[in-house]
Parts: sequence; structure tokens; C-alpha cells
Amino acid sequence: MEPIHGRHKTSMFAHEDVIGNMPDNVITNILDRLPIHDAVRTGILARNWRFKWTMLSQLVFDDYFFKYLRRANDENDHVRVISRILFQLRGAVTKFALYVDGELDVEDEDIIHWISFLSTKGIKDVTLVYAGEEPFKLPTHFFSCLELKHLTLINCYFNPLPTFHGFPNLLSLVVRLDLRENTRVGEVITRCPLLEILKLDSLGKVKLAEIAKLENLKILSLSLSDLDIHSSRPIIELLGSLPKLQQLELDFENCKLIEGVANKRFSLAFPCLTTLRLSRTCLDDGIHLSCALNLIRSSPNLQTLQISASNCDTASCPRVDENTMGLLDDNTTGLLHLQSVLFEYLDGSENELCLIKYLLDSSLVLKRFVMYCNMFHFITPDQMLKFASKLLKLRPASPVVDIDLS
Repeated sequence: MEPIHGRHKTSMFAHEDVIGNMPDNVITNILDRLPIHDAVRTGILARNWRFKWTMLSQLVFDDYFFKYLRRANDENDHVRVISRILFQLRGAVTKFALYVDGELDVEDEDIIHWISFLSTKGIKDVTLVYAGEEPFKLPTHFFSCLELKHLTLINCYFNPLPTFHGFPNLLSLVVRLDLRENTRVGEVITRCPLLEILKLDSLGKVKLAEIAKLENLKILSLSLSDLDIHSSRPIIELLGSLPKLQQLELDFENCKLIEGVANKRFSLAFPCLTTLRLSRTCLDDGIHLSCALNLIRSSPNLQTLQISASNCDTASCPRVDENTMGLLDDNTTGLLHLQSVLFEYLDGSENELCLIKYLLDSSLVLKRFVMYCNMFHFITPDQMLKFASKLLKLRPASPVVDIDLS
């Protein structure tokens, strides 16, 4: 039996040596792919792995992490645990995500302390979701994180010092906050020359002219509810100044467009735009319909179109003018290169039918056309049959392969 035990011990120690002698970059790679609490527990793998978790470079304190803490501890010691983990890290911290909901006993001073530490660790990716009643005011030293590449802020307040010159390496910025206050987001935006992704839940005091300076922008998501068309360039002109734009998302909720601007025909073209999403747009409003139509027609390489309709008071909506009707009636077979179209919350209005007919007539390479009806409005079977029959009349060489009239 002794030889067997000997071989067993040799094999066990050899296995421990393999785990324990991994290169640091390999260990860090492994740890970063684990939930934080599992990464900390890797100390049981081998004797010299006891503090390997301090090589973590990516930290995600999300709901999954906090649920684990609640199961493991009766006391609300989230701050102590996060601080203990954070301040024992040895190397650079490239990613930090913190989701603070209303149930967590986390003070603003705690977050400020953590951000102060991260500002010295070469942080590149920050996500901060703050569920407090008042927005979290980012500390001034946050704006010294010049290596930042990705930044997502939910309910966080911008207030950089006058000496702030921007984030020179920032590639993506997502901000969800009531921007009607002077949060200086526009100032930050203009000082991020490499920005490729910008998502704003509200424009507020951010001017379209400031966004127009982002020549590298590829993805843009905007809410137009606060758009002041009198003091800012129209949205079409904004897009004309973004030569690399590939994906555009516009939310038209409570957006009031001026007839003279929305209904004119545009000569600008957006050759790089391949995906267009228009949400909460009132197609019964002739001005909204005209704006949507001009966006579609101005994008010759558009492949994916998603439109989410919104209910509005049809009695007060402007009618479709002659210019828009002319665009819808043009013989434009083959004008568009759409492959996928999704309509949501349709109620079968005449404007919707006209737009759908135009899209079907103009898109010879269409592969998928999906329509979801508004569950609060009754649509007759005849209207559904009209939709279906028009879809089925497309050329066999470019058939619609997915039809959903639910």
C-alpha cells in the first residue's frame, strides 16, 4: 500500500504546484471571470493562492453580489466588505461597477472614498447606478481618471472643475439623469474627441451643436422630449455632421416638432447608417410621420428599422401634408436596402398603413417584417389580411421569412 500512497501524494502535490505556479496574468484572467465572492474564495485551491484574489482587476458589485452577502451575513456590512476587498488589491483596477439600490446602507462618502482610490489605479471602465432620491454628485477627483474608456452613469451629477480638459480616451458614454439642471454634460461631451457611443436619456441643456462635434460617433441614442428646435439645429442636420454614424435611436415621447422644419425634404444622406430605431413616435401626427420618412429615405444603406408607435390625440394632430404624401406615393421600387423591419404597438391607422405600404414597395431585399399590434386597440381581421397580403406579394427572390401579426 505504501507505493500507492506515495504515488497519490506525489500526484497531489504536483497538481497543487500546477495551480500555484500559474503566471500572474493567467491567474488574473481567471479571477476576473468569476463573481467577486467566488474569486475571493479561490484561496482554498492551494496554499500559495491564499491572497491571489488581490490580483483582481475587474470588480462588479451588482445585485448578485449583494444577494450573496445577505445570505451569508445577517448584518448589513456591505460597506465594510467592499472596502476590505477594494483596498487590498495589489495591481491596476481596469473595471469597476457598483449598483446601489435603496435597500443598501451605503453613504455618499463611502462611494467618494472608493472612487478616490480607483482614480489612482488606472481605471478604464466605470458603471455607477445610484438609486438615491437625489443624484450622486461625482467627486472632483473622478475627473482625473484620464484612462477611462467606458463610462455609464445612472442618476449621477456632473460637476467638473474649470481645469477639466476632458476624457481623452473615452469611447462610450451612457448617462441617465434629468438633465434640465446645469449638469455640464455638454461640456464633458465636447471634450471626449474619441467618443464612439453616446446614449442620453434627456437632452436638457445639452445642445445638438455640441453632439455634432463628435466626428467619431458610431452609435447615438437620444430622447427628444426636451428638444428646443428654435435654438438647436434640426436633428437631420445633426446627423449630417456625423459621418461615421452607424446606429441611431431616437425617442419622440412628448416631442413637438415645428411643421416648417419637419416637413421639408432633405438632401443630406447618411451612407453609414445601418440601424434606425424610432420609439414612441406618433405616426398619426403628420409631422412625426414626415420626420420618420425623411430619416429612412436619407439612409440608403439602412438594413434594420424598428418603429415603436405611440398613441396621441388624433383630433389635434397635424394632417399629412402634400410633400409627405408625395414621398409615400413616389415610384421608389428598390430605393431601400432594408432587410429587417419591426413595428410595435400598431393600431391600424391610415398613416401606419401608408408607411408600411411604402416600405414594402421600396424594399426588394427584405427578409423579415414583423408587426405587433397595440393590445389596447382593436384591429379588424380585414386590416390584418391587408398587411399579410402585401407582405406575400414581395418578389420570390427576396421573400419575407418571418411574419408575426400578433
